[in-house]
Amino acid sequence: MIGKGIAKGMVETARNLVGSYHESERMVTVEYPEQKIPAKESARNFPFLVYDGDDWQTGLRCVSCQICEKECPPQCIYIEKDTEKKPDFLGKPQFQPKIFDIDVSVCMGCQICVEVCPFESIRMDREFEYAGTDRFNDMLFTKENLAKSNSYYHQIHPTEATETDGIREDKRQAHLLKERAKAEKLAKAKKEAMEKKAGASSTD
Repeated sequence: MIGKGIAKGMVETARNLVGSYHESERMVTVEYPEQKIPAKESARNFPFLVYDGDDWQTGLRCVSCQICEKECPPQCIYIEKDTEKKPDFLGKPQFQPKIFDIDVSVCMGCQICVEVCPFESIRMDREFEYAGTDRFNDMLFTKENLAKSNSYYHQIHPTEATETDGIREDKRQAHLLKERAKAEKLAKAKKEAMEKKAGASSTD
C-alpha cells in the first residue's frame, strides 16, 4: 500500500511526542552539550597509552615494538624508540618510546592497534570532544596527551581492564616461573661442576 511507511512513521513520531511528557525513555532529544548521554562501556573513539603506577614517564607499558605503527591502516601512528633502556615502575629496564604520536584527524578508530599490541599498552578511549583551531597541531597527540593511568582504564572499561590485568598477571607469573627454572638449572649445573672439580682434586 502506497504511503503505509510514511503513515507508520508519523504514528511513531506522534507516540513519542505524546509519551515524552510522561515517559522519560521517550525523551529522544538531548540538549547537548549541557546534557550528555552516558557512554556505553563498549564505546570507543581514539587510542590512548596505558601506564602503571603514578608517573607516566616511567610507567608506560609501551616498549616501542612499533607493531601498531606497522599495522595501522591509515598510518597515523609514528613511533621513535629511545636509544637506552630505562627502568619502568617496577625497576625493570626496558625500552620506551622517545616519540609516540597519533594524528587523530586521520585515525579511523578501527582498534587494530589494540588488537596487535602484545603488551596491552594501547587501548581505546571513549572521549570524543576534541576540537582546536589548528588542524595539524591540535589534532596531533603526543605521548604526553596519550598517556592515561590504569585506574582511568578501569573507570571507562572496567570489564576489559580487569581481563587485561588478569592476562598481564598470567604472563608475569609465567615469566617468573621461567626465570626460576632457569636459575635452578644454572645453580644445578654450577653445583655439578663444583662437585666434579672437587672429585678431580681428590683423585690427584
